[in-house]
This record gives sequence, structure tokens and C-alpha cells, in this order.
Amino acid sequence: MTNSDERLHWLALRMVAGLGTRKAVQLIEIFRTPQAIFRASRSELQSAGLPAGVAQSIASGCAFEDAADQHKKLAAAGAALVSINDSEYPPRLREIFDPPPVLFARGRIELLQTLMLAIVGTRRPTAYGTTAAARLAKDLAVAGLTITSGMARGIDTAAHRAVLEAEGDTVAVFGCGVDELYPTENKKLRDQIVEKGLTISEFPMGTPGYPQNFPVRNRIISGMSAGVLVVEGGEYSGSAITAKLAIEQGREVFAVPGNITSKMSWGPNLLIKQGAKLVQEWNDVAVELKPEERRRLVDQCRNRLKIDGKEENESAPAIPASIGYGGMNPVARAVLGSLRADAPVGLDQLVETVPGASSSEIIAVLFELELAGLVRQVPGKSFLRVWAD
Repeated sequence: MTNSDERLHWLALRMVAGLGTRKAVQLIEIFRTPQAIFRASRSELQSAGLPAGVAQSIASGCAFEDAADQHKKLAAAGAALVSINDSEYPPRLREIFDPPPVLFARGRIELLQTLMLAIVGTRRPTAYGTTAAARLAKDLAVAGLTITSGMARGIDTAAHRAVLEAEGDTVAVFGCGVDELYPTENKKLRDQIVEKGLTISEFPMGTPGYPQNFPVRNRIISGMSAGVLVVEGGEYSGSAITAKLAIEQGREVFAVPGNITSKMSWGPNLLIKQGAKLVQEWNDVAVELKPEERRRLVDQCRNRLKIDGKEENESAPAIPASIGYGGMNPVARAVLGSLRADAPVGLDQLVETVPGASSSEIIAVLFELELAGLVRQVPGKSFLRVWAD
């Protein structure tokens, strides 16, 4: 993270009137640091491609007054500043055409380094859309993905809430300052995300939620993410804009199919016709991730299952030593020990076979075992053990 002096220079660069995002990043590429930019002469700045008025504004240092005010607001809100030169800056976001030079953040900064997936959709969803967004957000969060969205009404809100309920990780990208609130009814949700997840914005502290800000911030939602999942939205909706941005950024685009008689299905159904991946369950997303990303999720699941740990459960069914999962947590070990490789075992039978574990615990364990490549689900809510040495 930046120190106080560096932070002040980054803030001053952000507050220069007339300096756009793309040009600010180009200046950083040329001068390397904001300090060097402010030390440059007006002629040097103009040689770097700046209009005379903007070059004069930088050379005069007049932006530092606004920067000092922003610095105070950051401290008052308990927020942090993440610059494009910081190691905490999202690596994928650096790759896009116009990455924001700074991000204002409140919450768990470390989430910027996690594997993210965006879930977006209409502000006026149907009951089907809300249910689909919540289920997929929960399942994908349990699978180890950080779910990003914009905390707007409708699909965004449903996705964030589902992730928090599942005790997963979520990032909300604001179209206003991170010390502001939009929509106002999401105050409780905003506070929960600040406490358990992360809120970020490229807009300075105190910036209201102007309508023009929201299409601009969508490039950050898609840019940080491995892919974008669209759940309901009109043909020309904000979610369609985000999907278009994702395509331009080289990200995967996913869509949940909808009722052909509903206008809210036009956006995702059209995306599917154009080549977006149709999503019915979480694994439809997972299989499209890059091999190294899937391995990352598998490793996370194995860590949660405490594979190769120290704990043993003598009463659990035996597992062949060749598999080497003696240190798995007791419920996972019992479930895996009850499964066979040559004959599927139904969920109801597993509930009876594994004493002391609720059906919800067993379902959660099966989910993680499947993601870890140890179990395969077959039709009829039955499961097979996958032999893998």
C-alpha cells in the first residue's frame, strides 16, 4: 500500500480537472510515479500529450488542496486508497484498455487478489430471476469464487445477499464514492459488505450516484472478473452493456436462459444465441475457467476439507490408503468412505449412513468433494467416488 506522501500525490492526480482515466494511466507509464508527474515542467507534460490547460493545472499543483480534503475523508470513513502501482491492485483490471489509476476501498482489501466472477442483471427482476441469481451466487461462492456486482436493486442485491448468507466473499463496485450510499435502501447490505467483504469505487469520496457513473463503473465489474454471468435484463440494459464490455476485455460471458415471453429474458437469451455459455448450475461456470483457475479452486476446497491434515476419526468408514486422505475432516471422510466407485449411492442413503451429520452438512460436503474431483454426481441425486491417486 502507498504511504501518506504517495497517497496524497495519487489523490492529487485523480483530482486534476480535465485529466481523463486513460491519459492519467499513460502519464504513469511515462513518468512512473505521480510524484514525477507533478515535478515535470509544463512543456514536458505537453510533450507527453496533455492539452496546455491540463498541463498548467498539474504544474501549478492546485489539485493538492482537493487531495488533502480527500485524504481527510478517507481517514474519516476508514477507507484505503489502492493505486495501479500497488501489489493489491486487481491484476486483471490492469489489463483493460482504461483501468482506473486509483481505487477507493472499504473492507477486506485482500479480496482484490482473489478469483472473481461478476453476476449482473436487471433492477426489476422476476421471482425466477431473483431465485436463480441467489442460488448461483451462493453455489459459486461456496465453490471458492468471489462474487462481484454493483449493489444495485434487483439481481445485484440478490447476489450479494446470497453470498453473505453463505459466508462467502463478495465485492461491490459503486457508481458513487465509497462513503456514499446508492440505493438508500441498501444501507444494511452496504454495511455488511464493508464488514465481511469489500466495497470499491474509482470515484472520489463524497461523489453522489450520478446516472452517468454507473455505465462507467461497469467496466471495473467485468474487468476484475474471470467472467460475467447475466441473470435477466433487457436487450439494451446495463447488464447487456457489462456483457459487451466483458467481450471487449476478453472475459468469459455466461447467461441464465429465461422465459421467451418475458422481456427480462431478452438480454440473456440473445447473449446465448450470440455464443454466451448457457448456465443452469454452478459447474457450467467452473468448467469454462482456465485450468490454473480450476486448480486454484480445487486447492481451496481441499484445504477446507483438511485433506492431508492431522485429524483422524477412527469410527469413520475406512478409505483405501492409496487415496491418502486420512486427515480429511470427519464428515467428509465418512461421506467419501460410504461411496463406491462402481455403484452410485443416493443422498437419502448417505444421510442414513453418516450418523451425527445433518442433510445440509452432507450436501455441503458432497459439493466440495465434487469440486475437489473426488466425487461425481449422477442422475437421481446419486453419487460415485472417483478414484484418483
